[in-house]
Amino acid sequence: MSLKLLKRPLGLFLLLFFMMSPAMAVRDSVKFLAIQNGGRLKPFDTFAKESLQLLHGKRSLEGRSAIDVIMTMYMVPDLWENTKFISIKNLDLKRELKFEEGQNLFSMKDILSSTRLRLIIEKLRSREAMKEKLNPYYQAIQKIEGQIFTYQSIVSGQALTLVPPKQGESSQWLPVFHSTGPFVDLFSKIGSEFAMSVGAEVKDRKPELDTLKKTPAQAEIDLAQKVSDFSAAARAQNPELYPKDRDIKIEVFYNSLQPFMWSWICYLVAGFMFLMFLLSHRKWTKNTAFFFLFAGFLIHTLGFAFRIYISGRPPVSNMYETVIWVAYGAILFGFIIERIYRHTVVLIGSCLVAMLCLILADLAPAILDPSLQPLEPVLVSNFWLIIHVMTISISYAAFFLALALGNIGLFFYIRNEEKNKTSINQVTNAIYRCIQIGVVLLAAGIILGGIWADYSWGRFWGWDPKETWALIALLGYLAMLHGRLGGWIKNFGMNVWAVVAFSLVIMAWYGVNFVLGAGLHSYGFGAGGIEYVVGFIVAEIIYVVYAWMMRGKA
Repeated sequence: MSLKLLKRPLGLFLLLFFMMSPAMAVRDSVKFLAIQNGGRLKPFDTFAKESLQLLHGKRSLEGRSAIDVIMTMYMVPDLWENTKFISIKNLDLKRELKFEEGQNLFSMKDILSSTRLRLIIEKLRSREAMKEKLNPYYQAIQKIEGQIFTYQSIVSGQALTLVPPKQGESSQWLPVFHSTGPFVDLFSKIGSEFAMSVGAEVKDRKPELDTLKKTPAQAEIDLAQKVSDFSAAARAQNPELYPKDRDIKIEVFYNSLQPFMWSWICYLVAGFMFLMFLLSHRKWTKNTAFFFLFAGFLIHTLGFAFRIYISGRPPVSNMYETVIWVAYGAILFGFIIERIYRHTVVLIGSCLVAMLCLILADLAPAILDPSLQPLEPVLVSNFWLIIHVMTISISYAAFFLALALGNIGLFFYIRNEEKNKTSINQVTNAIYRCIQIGVVLLAAGIILGGIWADYSWGRFWGWDPKETWALIALLGYLAMLHGRLGGWIKNFGMNVWAVVAFSLVIMAWYGVNFVLGAGLHSYGFGAGGIEYVVGFIVAEIIYVVYAWMMRGKA
């Protein structure tokens, strides 16, 4: 039995839904179907958002929910075959496929009809066979291959692995239409009610389309009942394997909450209010700033708590998670230093770092993948994840905070060194403390990583690129501390080197995984963003040179 509703009258409402109406209400109940995808059990809500993220680059399409897009993609594939929604941004790949360079969205028909598609995939296979590093062009080919696979899996129903195996069988879930029992009929009823829900909304907005008698509210109630019937049958088939309703609801709530977006908004307001306090010295501005700082930190903590609960591990297994962890550490270290030395400017730096990290995590999902993935085999140890990965990652937070404070300190030098001498001393002292904290944590992380490497790979140290660049960063910051203690690096030098030395952290943190792409730490490899990172480093160097020149003139 098939759900290709284009062959039925109700399919017309799905076409009207996407062709005539603006954003519609989400069919909430479908979110709570459990599905096995990407190596773990998750709500259909997560599956839909991750699939649309890969295909389109965003988790919604012109205001329409991922649920609506993915369900209609399966139910009315003809509609989506010609819809330009597949994201391709690599210029070289677009040229190779003979696509318009100024266009970023293409239909699946455009892609599959390209005469050069097979050729570029063969080129990718050849490069993979030789185990050569993939540049951005080949990484883009990998992505388009994944987009084709995901689209075809959804359209064919292969991706709809909603049926758990019977007890005593394998742990691999089955696509609905490859299963036995009542599941085909039950899911067909979900599809029919889904289409009726869409039809009811279209009728509600366009009364002349009075073919369906259901109201949107009644259609949603009926759809929820069909989803409940399907979930009950799936749970009855394998109660031990089927996830708890509580776990599904918590993940759906986490998806809708977007805690890290609200955190950076709070940090933005807090940073602005701290700046207002420095300028006006009005107590209410400082109180307001602390309110938003604590609110952001609380929401930030809540976001981590959700990820830990859902994944069952510390949230530092990929670049996305380390970025939001670094933001967390920057706020924590800034607050501690501010409480000890009462330098409000430190909290401005903390808010800047946290805001930058969380905005990057929020706005660049194609580079920093926010999805929760199963751990690589070498990482399956919560003990080592906590004491090594979390330790070494949070050291970057201290160095990042030193970078932000270095930028603030150089701004004081540019404005007027003599007039801002007190502020410069405060900033320089805070930089020194940040670097001390970072050096201790980075050294501990490197040593603990060596112990883990001996446990996992049978050697303590092997000059792996990740190990080597972590050591280089440590030696660079140690040189700064020794220079300060020896009197070779004065206040201006500390501010300059706090900015310049962070390039070592960028290389250890980002460069090894996203530029070199070599070594045993392959589980952290990724692609994209190099032009922005290079631009950031160049801008910082120009800023340092400008500050040095302006100070010389003063």
